[in-house]
Amino acid sequence: MQETIKHQNLNSEFYTPEKCYITELSNGCDDPDVSIARARVTPGVTTCRHRLRDTAERYCILQGKGCVEVGALPPREVNPGDVVLIPPMCPQRITNIGQTDLIFLAICSPRFSEDVYQDMEH
Repeated sequence: MQETIKHQNLNSEFYTPEKCYITELSNGCDDPDVSIARARVTPGVTTCRHRLRDTAERYCILQGKGCVEVGALPPREVNPGDVVLIPPMCPQRITNIGQTDLIFLAICSPRFSEDVYQDMEH
């Protein structure tokens, strides 16, 4: 990895089949140990239950109110400043239970790639 500054570009946001919007902030071979994405879930939406093979994930809640379901834990409310730790292969999904967009950072290690994503609903 080399020192660099990556600027957020919200114009690169895209919608996923998981039912959320993603803006990749850092996900490249220049930093293979971690990826950081900005996730946005609109009010009333629940993302698809999924898990990541060989990849740990953390949700760092920035804005809004959610209800997260992770592994065997009972559903829990999350708010700005909360961090959700998600081990590899742990089922997960989140619901926006607020009136505004739920925005959080999804931080994966090693970095996220499509081949580790496992949809648990379809």
